[in-house]
Amino acid sequence: MNKPKTIAFETLGCKLNFSETEAISRQFNGHAYKQVGFNEPADIYVIHSCTVTKNADKRTRGLVRQAMKTNPSAHVVVMGCYSEISPGELMAVPGVSMVLGNTEKYQLPAHLNHLEDRTAERIIDPGKKEASATFVPTYSLGNRTRSFFKIQDGCDYKCAYCTIPLARGPSRSDTIRDTLATARLIATSGMKEMVLTGVNIGDFGKPHGETFFGLLQELIKLDGPGRIRLSSIEPDLLHDDIIHLVADEPRLMPHFHIPLQSGSDKILRDMGRRYNTELFANRVAVIRQHIPHACIAADLIVGYPTETEEDFETSRRFIEQTDVSYLHVFPYSEREHTRAMKSPQQVSPDKRKERSKIMQRLSKEKKTQFLNKQKGLKTNVLWEKIRHGDYMYGFSENYIKTKTTFQPEKVNTIEPVILNKQDENGVYIV
Repeated sequence: MNKPKTIAFETLGCKLNFSETEAISRQFNGHAYKQVGFNEPADIYVIHSCTVTKNADKRTRGLVRQAMKTNPSAHVVVMGCYSEISPGELMAVPGVSMVLGNTEKYQLPAHLNHLEDRTAERIIDPGKKEASATFVPTYSLGNRTRSFFKIQDGCDYKCAYCTIPLARGPSRSDTIRDTLATARLIATSGMKEMVLTGVNIGDFGKPHGETFFGLLQELIKLDGPGRIRLSSIEPDLLHDDIIHLVADEPRLMPHFHIPLQSGSDKILRDMGRRYNTELFANRVAVIRQHIPHACIAADLIVGYPTETEEDFETSRRFIEQTDVSYLHVFPYSEREHTRAMKSPQQVSPDKRKERSKIMQRLSKEKKTQFLNKQKGLKTNVLWEKIRHGDYMYGFSENYIKTKTTFQPEKVNTIEPVILNKQDENGVYIV
């Protein structure tokens, strides 16, 4: 009997990537392969890449070096968005044996059959138009408590700084009927929470004349999982009916992640965004009116090429005056094939870092204010399996991190709690 080959997976980037990696890795369950940790010696290392920033590209290349250091004779396969955008660049990295685009990665087991064939084509052509228009639903199960469920892929937006439409193709999704069929599989897994993920989940159903709101109406009728959480949703697609449904339906978590990118209307226009600050502020106000305790996170890019000091200050004041819970701050990162990179204006890297630090401080202040307002809140916490010292951690319905003394029987259970005491990091102790 042949000894099974060992294979290790590592994922960079968004929840969507994690969902896809798990679905792809499940194809290797069986006698032909044995999955090991990425830090362990393996015959094959698979890196699911991200290319949203230069740092993401750098991290991918660093993982290749790490894999080759662990086992110099291993094969390294890189798949995903970086592979789709820059396959030649990746093939030039010492140790990379194969590059798979976002279409080809789902056939990873078949492609691995060619690794030993030195005459085989070593770059699998990514970006086939007819293939990139198909939708492949995926979901994760390894977390044991939360499943990242991919309901949508691709993007039809043409933002000036972003390569994701090039890497992921056009917006697409299954029908509501087929999406519910996949959701039922997750429901039977024992997961307590389903996180709806995608590149632009608010665009769900567009190819079929259906809507994201219509999907939510059907998902809440399923027997499980008990909690449904939304991932990032564009402000122009976060309609009142969605907010009202989250407010009225206990199974929909009061947690919103809304990309802002800039608090300056001028910069939003330069970026090619499909909303202005007035619309964003209105979305936040409607949420606060109907769900006062909701967590509202916002993405922000600082140092965009045309962002002047006045634009940055306008953005800072807008965020200061808007009742968001915290920010995800990203310094602008040049990306090939984007309009923004061609701009004659550019903000220096040092200035980007400076502005990032200012916004991160503002985010910390916002988060402290939000957490302090939650004191006395009656909520339900889903306890995770991860243990740190004597404590286990979980998240409330509105995504507040909590901890309690480790009790193994509580893993993957939902417990009603009252938030009263915080530790030095702002984590509530219950």
